[in-house]
Amino acid sequence: MKTFALSQSTGAGSPDVAGFFDPRTFSVQYIVSDPATKQCTIIDPVLDFDEKSGATATFCADALLKYIKEEGLTVAWILDTHPHADHFSAAQYLKEKTGAPTAIGQYVTQVQALWKEIYHWPEMPTDGRQWDTLFVEGDTFAIGELSACVLHSPGHTLASITYVIGDAALVHDTLFQPDFGTARADFPGGNAKSLWDSIQQILTLPDDTRLFTGHDYMPDGREPTWQSSVDEQRANNPHLVGKSEEAYIALRHQRDSELPMPKLILHALQVNTRGGRLPEPEANGKRYLKIPLDALEGAAWD
Repeated sequence: MKTFALSQSTGAGSPDVAGFFDPRTFSVQYIVSDPATKQCTIIDPVLDFDEKSGATATFCADALLKYIKEEGLTVAWILDTHPHADHFSAAQYLKEKTGAPTAIGQYVTQVQALWKEIYHWPEMPTDGRQWDTLFVEGDTFAIGELSACVLHSPGHTLASITYVIGDAALVHDTLFQPDFGTARADFPGGNAKSLWDSIQQILTLPDDTRLFTGHDYMPDGREPTWQSSVDEQRANNPHLVGKSEEAYIALRHQRDSELPMPKLILHALQVNTRGGRLPEPEANGKRYLKIPLDALEGAAWD
């Protein structure tokens, strides 16, 4: 199975984009780098977790560090596109290893407030202090000589953002590959109308913009792949071609009503609303996850 691919720079101002596919969670982690200065950013890194044994590990994150060392890169940023529901974020681990600052979208505070209630965490800070920077719509930042900007892309979650870096856009869980469709919008705080609007904004980018998705579910058993373009999405995505806003929302509601929740959602949000930090050890030195029962009412069963 293909688990790595490099999309090379197309010229001045364009990044190299290395994608690392994690078959356990169907997630794609990215290292986006400036060929001129060797500065890079890590986007949506995975901290390994085995729900059967409760074991955690850093296999995925260490593979990113190995690539960074081999390529002579320097990490400028560690970015999450949103608080993920299907894997733990390795942002905090990678910050400890590299010293690079972490960032996410400003509306993570709304996600924190929502999940604070679900987990009954009265002591949980909900001001985003767990990250070094909270980006707002239109913010810009640099990766070496590359210019990057932030689009607020809610719908899948309240806090989802897209990073546009040169001719590459990291579109997280809005669009999947053109043969699979678009992301669900039924998580707490999700909204199909907002997701439609976010996708339409992304599709106003130039036709040849390279789009990189946060997951691939390999329909019909094909090899994993995670790069497309604005033009390919407009022409081939079955959730978008010929669809009005109303038809898309109806499609999204119907499909989402049949989807079971991700198996790690109640595990992962405890870590990811805290910037990738595991729960603090208790008096016996052990860490514990807290799983609320019947918290996601109406969720479909497998």
